[in-house]
Amino acid sequence: LLQIYAILLVYLQWTSFFVIYMIERKKYMSLLEKWRDKKVIKVVTGVRRCGKSSLLRMFREKLSDNGVEERQILEFNFEDLSNEPFLDYHVLYSHIRKNLCGDRMNYIFFDEIQMVENFQKVVDSLFLLDNVDLYVTGSNAYLLSGEIATLLTGRYVEIKLFPFSFAEYIEALPEGTPHDTAYRHFSEKGGFPYTVQIANDDEMLREYLTGLYNTIVLKDVVARRKITDVMMLESIVRFLADNIGNLSVIKRISDAMTSQGRKVSVHTVENYISALSDSYIFYPVYRYDAKGKQLLKTGQKYYLVDTGLRNIINGTKGGDLGHILENIVFLELARRGGEIYVGKADNAEIDFIVIKGEAREYYQISLSVRDENTMQRELAPLQAIQDYYPKYLLTLDNDPVVLHNGIKQMYVIDWLLQN
Repeated sequence: LLQIYAILLVYLQWTSFFVIYMIERKKYMSLLEKWRDKKVIKVVTGVRRCGKSSLLRMFREKLSDNGVEERQILEFNFEDLSNEPFLDYHVLYSHIRKNLCGDRMNYIFFDEIQMVENFQKVVDSLFLLDNVDLYVTGSNAYLLSGEIATLLTGRYVEIKLFPFSFAEYIEALPEGTPHDTAYRHFSEKGGFPYTVQIANDDEMLREYLTGLYNTIVLKDVVARRKITDVMMLESIVRFLADNIGNLSVIKRISDAMTSQGRKVSVHTVENYISALSDSYIFYPVYRYDAKGKQLLKTGQKYYLVDTGLRNIINGTKGGDLGHILENIVFLELARRGGEIYVGKADNAEIDFIVIKGEAREYYQISLSVRDENTMQRELAPLQAIQDYYPKYLLTLDNDPVVLHNGIKQMYVIDWLLQN
């Protein structure tokens, strides 16, 4: 009986693993399918462990299911030691050319290609071939920076991958999990795919997220930017994580560090924050004058790529639920596309303005607006905007949809679960 129990336990563990990792990230898969065989390089970017490799693995499986033969697919994960010889771009290119199928389309997958020095020469050369379809992932904005972006201009489409959305997170949980319970777990533990599997073990979850955070900071930030003052970098990380949703003027951060006895220049703070943004751990959101319709040069907000990391960076101290909610809404807006800004309407602030071509949307976020004074305070910035584009007030009040002279008040969990 013990043996049977052990076998069953292993089976259930692997079944759980399979269910979590085989969640089909429908939006991203549809984008890959849309661009399949098109003469553009598909570049999947995002923070480490957000699911880039798993996404491409599922796409390769779909190719196989649709009749693509194994010999038509070449894949390289440059974090795998067995692929170390291919870190030499000459060797990599020569190997690929020797193994191409001349009579049909070849699908080539490069995982973490930024580890290959001069990788752009390989990508550019392969792009010239009519029977090659390229898919590339990277965990650092260096992949599409400076001269490389110029070289690839007009030749690539970027697919920005994030950790699980709330809708994907729900899909990974046991059927019937109440949505408010799921949201509480999601906001505390975050949406990195592997965390769903270990969510019930707080110690294991903390160890995993701590290891992930250290890898991002040490490997993608410190090593690449050759940062010597790691303690200062971590102080800035803690400041940003503690101030998500607050306007962060670079000089204010510099002054805060100096007041703590850690003198640092504005230039250094700018460089460190740029490195953190390049590694997709923080996302800057700039201010936009909603009435003057122009980008403002001063002040910006920063949001974390995953709220679970905030507990690792600053500890579990509770509170600040409003800014955590705001962070979650920002990430969902980023997944849905468009240019996201913090809005300014006279002296009032609009949490988010999303611009999509000529259209725009306005969002105000609040934990609760059941108090009348709070309701009026949150509505006022949206009421100051006189155009007819959609305006939303998103709250954690589980109330029916209400319209306030065209401003749509919604239960944020319902909004998060919309397609």
